[in-house]
Amino acid sequence: MKTLILNGSPHKNGDTAALTGALQGLLPGEVREVFSYFAQAGPCVDCRRCWKTEGCALHDGMDEIYAFLRQADNVVIASPLYFSQLTGSLLALGSRLQCLYAAKRFLGKPGLSGKRGGIVLVGGGDGSPDPALATAHTLLKFMGATEHRRALSHGTDRLPAGEDRDALAQVGEMARWLAAAR
Repeated sequence: MKTLILNGSPHKNGDTAALTGALQGLLPGEVREVFSYFAQAGPCVDCRRCWKTEGCALHDGMDEIYAFLRQADNVVIASPLYFSQLTGSLLALGSRLQCLYAAKRFLGKPGLSGKRGGIVLVGGGDGSPDPALATAHTLLKFMGATEHRRALSHGTDRLPAGEDRDALAQVGEMARWLAAAR
């Protein structure tokens, strides 16, 4: 089993990493975590080459992500909440999924399918996770994961995610569900 985790946090040891680390410890097989802030992958430039030719015109860190994504059984989107949304760097990386959409929409290629998905969100303050959940759901769909589970630690300004028993239980449930697919 192969799992790709796209982590939108700029902190490799922060609240988001506490939950993705717990998830990795429970998953069998190969797990690759990509931190969007360090992925060396720029955003989509809307050149529209992918409307006529399969693949992305840009060749950077996304090439490796695309390759692993195609092989992955599971894909997880993990992010802190910034103004109730995924982080900007994760959204920029997500914009590069445009070529997957274009291959299906304009070129008649089969899209990715059959993957299971997960959403891990952490945040403090008084914002809502709902906008980020909706965006993550859309991104998962383009990566072939139409079913997903989620883990949410909302209140990290009061309780670190690594100490949030409810969030850790949700991570455990997600791990069992992801592993059961194979």
